[in-house]
Amino acid sequence: MAELETRRLGRTEMRPKALGIGGGHLGWDDQTDENAIATIRGAIERGINFVDTSPYYGISERRFGLALAGGWRDKVYLQTKVGSHPKFLRDWSRKATEWSLENSFRELQTDYVDSVLIHGPRHDIEEPLGDCLDVMLEWKAKGRIGAVGVGVRQHDFHRRAIETGEIDIVLPFLDYTLLNSSLAETTIPLAIEHDVGVELGSPLGGSMLAGPEPQRLSDNEQTVDENGELVPATIGGPTDPAATNRAYEMWRWCNKRGLNIRDLAMQFAMNAPLRGNGIVLTGPASPEQFEQAYVSATTEVPEEVWEEFAQAFDVRV
Repeated sequence: MAELETRRLGRTEMRPKALGIGGGHLGWDDQTDENAIATIRGAIERGINFVDTSPYYGISERRFGLALAGGWRDKVYLQTKVGSHPKFLRDWSRKATEWSLENSFRELQTDYVDSVLIHGPRHDIEEPLGDCLDVMLEWKAKGRIGAVGVGVRQHDFHRRAIETGEIDIVLPFLDYTLLNSSLAETTIPLAIEHDVGVELGSPLGGSMLAGPEPQRLSDNEQTVDENGELVPATIGGPTDPAATNRAYEMWRWCNKRGLNIRDLAMQFAMNAPLRGNGIVLTGPASPEQFEQAYVSATTEVPEEVWEEFAQAFDVRV
């Protein structure tokens, strides 16, 4: 089993391990404080030193605060987000941003957060890059925040944010997986050019590539907007029939050969063309799920498997 390498995150001073954990599944009612704490601390004990959360993920921030108390905070780079607290959801005003930051720091039990991202603007990136970004930069100047960035899927939003010259990190999701590697043509080379760190989210395609048999969907089960159009943010995700069907074919191919699709999915993401300038974020819901992702991220897939997989699906590292 290979060791996780240490990587850069662009021009930030952070030097995290190649794999970090996200708290998207650790804040909901079906979780317990004890399970979340065990998941976070277990990952840290495995050498993980980058953790990500958000006020959007239920009480994830509070649970990260509990997990990192008692000296654990000093072992990790900590990241959270603004613009997604239910009280001020996608409110990019100065008032909302300041409130969100104060609340997050209180929940996380810390006076300093290594990075904060603008979280999930839907239809426009310009407004978040106004007062919201200004407040974040003020906190950065005061030494309360180490780096700022955006956590959003749209590649054109990444470009616009990077063009400001103020963004240190981008966190895209669902677009560097076995199902879709379009980031390799857009955001990744742009980020490298501008020395912006990349955090690849959803390497398992929103659980479609996690190992269990993926659920196949029909067209009438897809997520659509009020006009009946497929919601852009869901394209290629677990509510897109085209993606679920392709994930199923990949799973079946692996299953027939005694392979775990999760191994290929994690290795594909870990070998993204980041040139050492980015990491992969996995979002476990339990210590067991973290261990599965960790093992897959540190177990190389044989070259002959990739050759056969490429012949079947035109995808390889």
